[in-house]
Amino acid sequence: MVLRAEEGRIHHELTIDGTRLLLDGRPFFYQGLSFFNAIYNPVFNQSGDARLGWLRRFQDNGVNALRVWCQWDFSPPRTFVDTAPDHTIYAESGEVREDHWRTLDAILAAADNEGMVVEVTLFSHEKDPNLPTAAREVGARQMTERLRPYRNVILQVWNEDSTDVARHVATIKAVDPGRIVTNSPGVSNVLGDDEQNRTLDLLTPHTVRRQTERFWEVAPGQIADLLERYRKPVIDDEPARTGLQQFGGIPGGTTPEQHIEQIRRVREVGGYHLYHHDMFQRSYGDPATPPTGIPDPDFSPFHRRVFDYLRDHREW
Repeated sequence: MVLRAEEGRIHHELTIDGTRLLLDGRPFFYQGLSFFNAIYNPVFNQSGDARLGWLRRFQDNGVNALRVWCQWDFSPPRTFVDTAPDHTIYAESGEVREDHWRTLDAILAAADNEGMVVEVTLFSHEKDPNLPTAAREVGARQMTERLRPYRNVILQVWNEDSTDVARHVATIKAVDPGRIVTNSPGVSNVLGDDEQNRTLDLLTPHTVRRQTERFWEVAPGQIADLLERYRKPVIDDEPARTGLQQFGGIPGGTTPEQHIEQIRRVREVGGYHLYHHDMFQRSYGDPATPPTGIPDPDFSPFHRRVFDYLRDHREW
């Protein structure tokens, strides 16, 4: 751990050693969880104690990293849980909005104190049209400045887009040269071009889903190929998951066994993984959505089985 006297507390620091992630200089077995709506979920952010309770619940179930999004102000048909017109961290000019920043700041501080990593996604292709380039530049710069104290953060430029990636990476690095920066270059099975993949510190592709029947075997091969070619850490950032074909789910749904096997094989080739699910893709009251809007490990037997695996296999 690195003590920063000016902050008055201990900060955990994520670093890279070849294809490996380290936290405070020790191997970090990244087991992420999609919690895209974390900034905007009222139950999670009801109080500091509530937030801490959920973080510890995630940890008890093997999760040590979260992926959260700054933009959650999408229009139909994307009626994801907690979406609303003002659920974005940016003003139209790109300036960071103080109210939502304070929430993210509290999430990052709590995660840091718990030894958890957070992947913060700046921009999302689901917001269409998105902010113009100049406004995104303002947002990227201001967010990087504000995130500087948090060394447990991976900064992801886009979810599933490659617009102006090199430009935004340069802006981030100019403000914070040590910030770990990545990008999700496109939808499932889009793994990024050579120029982009060489520019980023680590890779976070969305591997193959319904394009091949035995995705749990093909996707780990994609991770292995990226590791071999670029010699940097690779996270299987949105693996194939159950349900909701409208948003990329597999016809008929995956089984827990298939999802667990993909995780196992990704680990086997030297990659990392994030548990991607369907618990946020419909409004409250839908059978796929927990009443809290939080990815609850106990929400369904399917999710419980995957979380059991994560809980029981924290290292590899």
